[in-house]
Amino acid sequence: MVKLSKRLGMIADRVPAGVKLADIGSDHALLPTYLAQNQIITYGVAGEVNPGPFEAAKRQVLECGLSRTIDVRSGDGLAVIAPGEVDVITIAGMGGSLIASILEAGKAKLEGVSLLILQPNVGEEHVRRWLLSNGWSLTSEAILEEDGKIYEILTAAQVPALEQAALEALYADRTLPDGVRVQKDRLLLMGPYLMEQAPDIWFMKWESELKKLAMIEAQLQLSTAEASALKAEQVRQEIRDIQEVLACLQKVKR
Repeated sequence: MVKLSKRLGMIADRVPAGVKLADIGSDHALLPTYLAQNQIITYGVAGEVNPGPFEAAKRQVLECGLSRTIDVRSGDGLAVIAPGEVDVITIAGMGGSLIASILEAGKAKLEGVSLLILQPNVGEEHVRRWLLSNGWSLTSEAILEEDGKIYEILTAAQVPALEQAALEALYADRTLPDGVRVQKDRLLLMGPYLMEQAPDIWFMKWESELKKLAMIEAQLQLSTAEASALKAEQVRQEIRDIQEVLACLQKVKR
């Protein structure tokens, strides 16, 4: 039986029983193999564009005796599936901008898909923006730490056309308990559910991001160019905005 990492395990926990799944960028096909072994999925596609992982995925599926349940396919993004072939798509372990571009390029392949489970390594806001712009409702956010890295898992459901106006409500301006006003761009960046839950790992992530921003600001200050000065001020404002949110929510948790 395949054993999953904490990160992949949390993704697996979000896959409903009895579905057909496509795992894009499947690497060694660990996720679909685990789901098939535990009879969570009835059928799976493991898509992989890189030759090495593609061959490893084929071996994994073959050695586990799952060749009739999991189809390992070589291809880029959603090119490995046909419209209506699967109910759920998972994409994990790549940048948020790449995940968004995969979804954008494969829009036609999302016919019949009811659930997206996405785990960007960075750039989560790109994924949230794509979901919002394309009629997908962000239904949950999770955050975890594993091997010194912090990951977010975003789950989204397809929304009927008549209900799409309600999508914006999740990102409507809100006032935190301490009177701090949070606008749409900040919610897209930091996560509407995660901001509401404010788990300790989320604070750890944003404290780390503040350190990175401070380093960027310091580098910009070394330049005498006017553009660098403007960029440095933007970074300083970003730091202030994040610090304000964190300070407010830390007070609430005490």
